Amino acid sequence: MTQESMQNTLEHQVVWITGASSGIGEALATVFANLGAKVVLSARRKDELERVRSQLNQPERHVCIAFDVTQADQAQQALEEVIAKCQRIDFLINNAGLSQRALIADTLMDTERRIMDIDYFAQIHLTKLALPYFVQQGAGHVVFISSVAGLLGTQYRASYSAAKGAIHMWANSLRAEYAEKGLSVSVVFPGFVKTNVSFNALNGAGQAQAHQDDAIENGLEADDFAQKVVKALLGNQEYIVVGGLKEKLGVAISRISPKLMYKMIRKSKVK
Repeated sequence: MTQESMQNTLEHQVVWITGASSGIGEALATVFANLGAKVVLSARRKDELERVRSQLNQPERHVCIAFDVTQADQAQQALEEVIAKCQRIDFLINNAGLSQRALIADTLMDTERRIMDIDYFAQIHLTKLALPYFVQQGAGHVVFISSVAGLLGTQYRASYSAAKGAIHMWANSLRAEYAEKGLSVSVVFPGFVKTNVSFNALNGAGQAQAHQDDAIENGLEADDFAQKVVKALLGNQEYIVVGGLKEKLGVAISRISPKLMYKMIRKSKVK
């Protein structure tokens, strides 16, 4: 399915994206807008959301709702605002997240909890808030942006891998419980994608790393990633791995021989 053949396939549909102020979220917003969807952009920074909106196809059609996904009251208010302005939600893209670059021994428990709060608890809370609306509609598609790290687990990413693995398992249960109510559930597992994720990744003390990783710098362009993800979503794929050959090979080997995969991980330089 080419971009041209997909054109306007999402007309009259509402796509709500968290973490939409940059990186993967911004790239996904661009693709969905080009396909005719009405995009709701959410993140904490209203000015950055407005910047993204101004660059979308037909910017006047789209909505910016700034809030902190970790704050329950703000999440409830954001959902109510989406419904008031758009009347429905067709896609909920849980993309807001935070990465990590620290060894287990160096990671404070406060940092562990912060990563889990953003990458797991905030995602499931917002989804649970939206579930009654999906059931009332009789249709909808919930998407979680996990990570290849959530399938494998590597050095310097223990908390991040745990949170991304947890959201994958929760999504599997959600899919099983709501399949007969018209809800589709997909999990996306990005490999290395060229975004600012490593700049914002937390060290053990909970501070931003503030520099780019070589692997991220040489990763897949965010626009290419977004095109592949949306194509897979429109094809009703539930388990979506998007990355380079190294990441895809790692996932494949982990299924065939976990022992071999973890032997390879121990010898790799992944920071």
